Amino acid sequence: MRKYLLNWGVVSAALGVVSVIQTTREGRRDWRLILVWAGWALSLVVAVTSVHDRSKELSTEH
Repeated sequence: MRKYLLNWGVVSAALGVVSVIQTTREGRRDWRLILVWAGWALSLVVAVTSVHDRSKELSTEH
């Protein structure tokens, strides 16, 4: 779990939710808001997946 919490890619993707929440509060509620949330979720998934894959690579090298 620590490998995810200390990875800057995961941290920055997770903190990206702050701007998404601001957009949700201040912006119009239409189809673009769904795309903003989907984009944030996908960026978080990509960051977590890359950490997982890198961890798997390192464990098989030893």
